[in-house]
Amino acid sequence: MLSVELCDLLICVLFWPVYIEFVASLCAKQNHLNHMETISKVLDLSFEFSLKIISLYKELIKQQEYVISKQLFRSATSIGANIEEGNAAQSKKDFITKMSIASKEARESKYWLRLLDRSKFVDLDYSFALSLVEHLINMLTKIVKTSQESLNDKKSGSTQ
Repeated sequence: MLSVELCDLLICVLFWPVYIEFVASLCAKQNHLNHMETISKVLDLSFEFSLKIISLYKELIKQQEYVISKQLFRSATSIGANIEEGNAAQSKKDFITKMSIASKEARESKYWLRLLDRSKFVDLDYSFALSLVEHLINMLTKIVKTSQESLNDKKSGSTQ
């Protein structure tokens, strides 16, 4: 007859791989949930940013600024559209592409906002919009980097 300690040890040895796999799947699910929460937050923020830019665009048009305002309008509203498209991506690579485009559009928007702010062509307060776009850039950069690392991990894991 086996002792209790020996039975416990035997159970641990036999079921350890199953336990490790179970813990890994829980961690993966939690990472996926955190990732989805981040996507939801960046989508909401991009929508709020678009609304802010639409208001700013209307004000710029009232003050007869038509060129830079249109560039800003297009790039700023494109951010959320690309994030939304990324949510329906057909693959991880497609998702990364859409998020990268959103990040580039955010950077372009930042450029136009800085140009408007520094040129004083139309003297308005752009600080809130600049703060929002900076936050969007940071979030999108994190999403792209994390997604690329995840994709690279899967590729290197599947070749081993």
